[in-house]
Amino acid sequence: MILRLRVVLVLVAMIACAGASAVARQSSDGGSPSNAVSLPLVSFTFDFPQSTPNHYSIAVDATGKSTYTSGEQAKSADDSDQSFRFDFKVSDATRSQILQLAQRANYFQGELERGKGKIANTGMKTLSYKDGQRNTSATFNYTTNSAAQELTRIFQSISTTMEFAERLEHFHRYQKLALDEELKRMEEMQKGNSLMEVQAIAPVLKQIVADQSVVNHTRARAERILAASNALQR
Repeated sequence: MILRLRVVLVLVAMIACAGASAVARQSSDGGSPSNAVSLPLVSFTFDFPQSTPNHYSIAVDATGKSTYTSGEQAKSADDSDQSFRFDFKVSDATRSQILQLAQRANYFQGELERGKGKIANTGMKTLSYKDGQRNTSATFNYTTNSAAQELTRIFQSISTTMEFAERLEHFHRYQKLALDEELKRMEEMQKGNSLMEVQAIAPVLKQIVADQSVVNHTRARAERILAASNALQR
């Protein structure tokens, strides 16, 4: 009886191990037992040779985790790499708005381009959506789709903020006297609601505020921009 019980227990253990191994294989291969579904990811890419920057992209996932890349990467060893990358997190309000607008735009399935007549070239824009079930995108110069228009406005406003961050870091390191004019432009655009997610570049602004070698009125301007961005997040 004891021997028979031991045999049964061994068989049960073997079956359990085989089942666990199968689940592990399915999980590593992206199978359904892992319940692993890719987080929704909304991306925006802009290309316009006549503008500065002439290329950038922004990707925002469902948690708000975001990446901004700007500028062309070096194509050869003789070229200098003019690109930069900024990792940040968008506010909950912006994250929610981006996901809702992507849904309203039918996740960019089908064409968004409209008005191919005498519409001015304002750069090629690509909106993309990716999750566990979809991987869709649409490219356009101009669109009448209101959700795509609003997404373009949001992403372009975020890009403007990130470009300010890159210039401020450069000026703070190499040309501190240029900081005040840059911050003045930034403050005016913030008041005109032309910037979004200013709180994401708070570390850059805080470094300027804390730097005693920067003139007082410039530090005060950076502090006002910080205070305004914090007020918007409340």
